[in-house]
Amino acid sequence: MNKVKMVEFAQHGDDRGHLVIAEGNKDIPFDIKRVFYIYGSAADVVRGQHANRESEFVLINVAGKSKVKVKDGEGNEAIYCLNRPHTGIYLPTMVWKDMYDFTPDSVLLVLASTHYNPDEYIRDYDEFVSEIKGGWGEGR
Repeated sequence: MNKVKMVEFAQHGDDRGHLVIAEGNKDIPFDIKRVFYIYGSAADVVRGQHANRESEFVLINVAGKSKVKVKDGEGNEAIYCLNRPHTGIYLPTMVWKDMYDFTPDSVLLVLASTHYNPDEYIRDYDEFVSEIKGGWGEGR
């Protein structure tokens, strides 16, 4: 859990508006291999509900607001509110994530360290906890 962290990106702006830059291996702690975004989700919808064995992510609400609940499989959890387009949350591997409480104008941008591979996703929370308790990633 101590590797999950908020990240803030430099804002450049003037009377024309703002520009935010996020570069892989600089502002983002990995090489960006995949980009996707979530929009049109109702406030009562929960997205995510999985952990990843290989992928790291940075989530940025570029418009609107949403919340992200993260769990480490050892009883610890934290909730982050993404509500500023120049901040995000870094999620390392093996962190359970739920995205929810979307505002109608929410656009949640996701930067990923890997190309999509369905086999590295853990979609059952009990299986996730079992892998954590089994010492997943020791020595990684």
